[in-house]
Amino acid sequence: MTVRRKKSTRKSHRATPARRRLSQTRALHILKEVAEALNSAPTEQQAVSEALSRVADLLGVETGWVWLRDPSSGRFYSAAVQHLPPYLQEPVRMTGRSCWCLELFQSGRLTARNIDVVECSRLAPAVQSGQAALTGGLRYHASVPLYAGDRPLGVINLATRGWRRLTRQELDLLTTIADQVGMAIERARFSEQSVELARSDERSRMTREIHDTLAQGLTAVALQIEAGLSHLDSQHEARRPLNRALDVARLSLDEARRSISALSPSSLEKGSLAEALGALSRGFTADTGVRIRTDIADVGTLPADMEAELFRIASEALTNIHKHAKAREASLHLDATRRRVRLRVADTGVGFRPREARRRGLGLIGIEERARRVGGQATIRSVPGRGTTITVTVPRRSS
Repeated sequence: MTVRRKKSTRKSHRATPARRRLSQTRALHILKEVAEALNSAPTEQQAVSEALSRVADLLGVETGWVWLRDPSSGRFYSAAVQHLPPYLQEPVRMTGRSCWCLELFQSGRLTARNIDVVECSRLAPAVQSGQAALTGGLRYHASVPLYAGDRPLGVINLATRGWRRLTRQELDLLTTIADQVGMAIERARFSEQSVELARSDERSRMTREIHDTLAQGLTAVALQIEAGLSHLDSQHEARRPLNRALDVARLSLDEARRSISALSPSSLEKGSLAEALGALSRGFTADTGVRIRTDIADVGTLPADMEAELFRIASEALTNIHKHAKAREASLHLDATRRRVRLRVADTGVGFRPREARRRGLGLIGIEERARRVGGQATIRSVPGRGTTITVTVPRRSS
């Protein structure tokens, strides 16, 4: 089927939602509500969810979804949804593959001044086969592009059973709201990047200090002890305590070197665990269509081996969700206290009986082994038909 842009056919879809003229007072009230909601949204995920809800309310529609472009990979992923029809609730329909609205957006034909209504190419196969029950009667959606200056961020799609031509006032209001949303997304991303930059600077400072002071000082102490021992005969009474002191100096020097290694960029591609988990979640959603709700706290500096194992555990848990859970949504949570770091990955899929899953080789043993490598423990809870939760708790230790 050739997917076509909805132009002249729009006049036949003017019945719903009913045309309504926005008063200036209501328009200002809507903008105020949107601004307040976005200002109180500390993360990108919360910002797009609030934006989708407010814009859907503005146009009197229930169904919508948001595509965002991952700044690191350039791929699109589903960032927020609202009342999707059954056909689009299947994750395979909501992967980051190209579709008509995303093609328009990437080509530059969908701009803040060119909000349009298009036929949904993701719904087209169901529409063509007459599966109205799966589409909820939906066929078209309005696409609101999101930009931050000249930088393309993504698209808000809003769908209803029938479309009428949007008024000039509504288009202007949507453009203003899109600008607010774009700024909110950029602000959230900049805040996250600032935290990571500060952490990277702190790591570099600590590495220099350990190398320039502690490591060099211990090296000098060890050399002085060795020089002193070289002047003592093999039976001298001072040799035994000096050897013990030399052993302590060498062990401490090894620890200092391990600290320097742990603070250096590692297998997480020179980024923090939080950055890596965020990119992992976005890439997973783009590949599978399974939306990942993330709640990743600033856990500070962790040893490189701990970060690597937690990242691999998260990756294996998401792989299991894709292969076995048949879930539409999942969540990834990371937090820490002064004594421990906790990673939790949960889904709403089919679940299983843990003993049977171990016999079938679903990667659970590998997750438990990785947790033990860094002194932690993995707890796996699952009930058939009610999903699975994997919680890994690791004692906190210095880098």
